[in-house]
Amino acid sequence: MGDKQISDEKLVEIIEAAIFVAGKPLSRMILKETVLDEFNVSLKRIKQCLEIIEAHYSTRGIQLVEVGSGYRFQASKNLSPWLSKLFQDKTPKYSRALLETLSLIAYRQPITRGEIEQVRGVAVSSHIIKSLLERHWIKAVGHKEVPGRPALYATTKDFLDYFSLAGLDSLPPLPDLQGSKINQMISSL
Repeated sequence: MGDKQISDEKLVEIIEAAIFVAGKPLSRMILKETVLDEFNVSLKRIKQCLEIIEAHYSTRGIQLVEVGSGYRFQASKNLSPWLSKLFQDKTPKYSRALLETLSLIAYRQPITRGEIEQVRGVAVSSHIIKSLLERHWIKAVGHKEVPGRPALYATTKDFLDYFSLAGLDSLPPLPDLQGSKINQMISSL
């Protein structure tokens, strides 16, 4: 940790530029340990500067957003009808089975493949799990202590980043009836 002092204005400039050029989300700790390492700056002060930047961009076409692995700039969602014209490639279409599997992992993690199959009522294709693992949206976080020791799956920070979520608490709530039915099906295993 450095001992140099820095003005709030210069601190905001450095943080803004670092997030802009990084090409990936930056956490407060990463900012402190890299571009701000020579300065005596607290995480609280970095957070205050991030709030200033966020407020500055709140009425613009670009916004500073917090996702799972840190902060990044992204275009405002309400501009997507116009900005999508810049991209020739179509957004990938995900199968219903893949999205159902990913949703169950996100809402009930850690969860086994067998538990997912119990709720969905059909087998989970190896291709779906492989695809989610390759995208780094899920990972095996352990094994359940039952015969066969099946892998327990959970979402990753890449999942949060891709879907612009700061954390799992940013997921939309499940309707109570669906949540309780899922819990009953999983607990019956």
